[in-house]
Amino acid sequence: MIEDVLGPDLDVLFCGINPGLMSEATGHHFARPGNRFWPALHLSGFTPRRLTPAEQHLLPGFGLGITNIVARPSATAAELTAEELREGGVRLARLVAEVRPVVLAVLGISAYRTAFARPKAAIGPQDVEVGGAKVWVLPNPSGLNAHWRLEGIADQLRLLRKQVELARGR
Repeated sequence: MIEDVLGPDLDVLFCGINPGLMSEATGHHFARPGNRFWPALHLSGFTPRRLTPAEQHLLPGFGLGITNIVARPSATAAELTAEELREGGVRLARLVAEVRPVVLAVLGISAYRTAFARPKAAIGPQDVEVGGAKVWVLPNPSGLNAHWRLEGIADQLRLLRKQVELARGR
């Protein structure tokens, strides 16, 4: 099982769908070379440089954390069942209530819709909270998600960053 990256006073807790096989093998989130999470995080301004998956431990210093809806690794998120996603949503709500980030950012619209029974949800800020945190849904950064280019993912992250800065009074 891949460990969550958590810290005190998180601005954003990023939530992937579930670990891929490369992440399971390395113990690092978003570890597959084609994953666009790390470059998009930097392009959006959340980090001063592009971090590698092996540097995920630095994220709490930037007010950021990472978890997953489902802990079970798989080759693709399509291998997960709706029940696993719903159970993961319950677990995630408990974690968010404990960690208390300003925003929970779920990276994957389809998984979010299933995990939280929000079938009409769209990318962007949501009108509900999870565990007391505001929710923002972002595109899945996996290289398998051909609907979104790196620039588009970074733009969505940039919008989130600006919202967090406003909420924190920066």
